[in-house]
Amino acid sequence: MTSGTHLALTLTLTGGSAADARAVVHTLEPVFGPPDALPGDSAATVHTATFGSGDAPDGGGERSSGADKLSASVTVTVQGSPEAVRRADETLSAAFTVHEEGAVSGDQEQERELRIEP
Repeated sequence: MTSGTHLALTLTLTGGSAADARAVVHTLEPVFGPPDALPGDSAATVHTATFGSGDAPDGGGERSSGADKLSASVTVTVQGSPEAVRRADETLSAAFTVHEEGAVSGDQEQERELRIEP
């Protein structure tokens, strides 16, 4: 088995707080590895996170714990390869109540907008 799969993913999060954005990011870490940086500015209205500077860990999209709860609805745009977007959607849907708001597909990249409820 290989050491991991390279899955690049970019998240843009609006609504909620920086803590809500970090909760969403932490949910994806078992699948994508650590992000390049965690959302941190509590005054920001838009948070971003990028996964993909290394290999993603082997294993499924299990959520490590139920500790990361949201205080408000968060709109998340996930952008990356079709495989990365699919895995992000599956992982987030397993951890939160997720509603798909829209999707755009290209030859090499997909974008999906999700509304995540607390």
